[in-house]
Amino acid sequence: MSVALNGKKILITREEDQAFEFSDKVTKYGGEPVSVPLLKISCSDIPGNKEIFPSEEPFKWIFFTSSNGVKCFFSFIDKYHLSRYLENCRFAVTGRKTAQSLATFGYKADLVPEVYNAETLAKEFLDLKGRKEPVLLVRGNKSRMVLPNKFKEHGISFRTIEVYETSFNKSATEDLNRLLQKDDIDFLTFTSPSAVEAYHQMVIPHSGETPVVVCIGTTTEQRAIELGLEKIITPDDFTIDGMLKEISDFIEKG
Repeated sequence: MSVALNGKKILITREEDQAFEFSDKVTKYGGEPVSVPLLKISCSDIPGNKEIFPSEEPFKWIFFTSSNGVKCFFSFIDKYHLSRYLENCRFAVTGRKTAQSLATFGYKADLVPEVYNAETLAKEFLDLKGRKEPVLLVRGNKSRMVLPNKFKEHGISFRTIEVYETSFNKSATEDLNRLLQKDDIDFLTFTSPSAVEAYHQMVIPHSGETPVVVCIGTTTEQRAIELGLEKIITPDDFTIDGMLKEISDFIEKG
């Protein structure tokens, strides 16, 4: 992959623990990363979660839509010693990074969609034989309703478990606006609809030029459009590497 960022300043809005890899890659390709985490992610143990597993009809599929979900789910599993319920499960994930997170816990993704989003994951799952088997959806408090709605529509037996909470990092408001008002940022990156929403809530309108907005996928792009952002570019490859290649191509085109 040929990527050259030519010293451009790239604002990374990911949650702090997830920003390091992104920053390292920006530096590697000759850009200047500026990290302002707009979100906070924390694992949560909702009352009743533990009772989801000891059921007469064990889950055959477990769905993850983010690496955060994977990490917090297995923290929950370890806390209550529930790994025995995973022995005969198959796993579905929305993308390659989530599959890699799953692999760190010793499990292989059985279904990774061709396009990394929940809509495609739902479609490919519904095309499978045996799709009537019980499903567990691992979610956060801000997770979208694409999978639950599709499963209801098609009569799939499923339950949900909420294992993490996403909240806006209000303490980043001052840093965010200071950078934007200085017109010191070339590209503004978003890796989730929640990050776009946090930005929209925190940003103070100013007369300067808005940076080019880079979204990791069509779902994030659509939320950015809905909230009035312009000059949006979105890679075909819904990954950090794809975002950086898209920025590089944009720079090259002038």
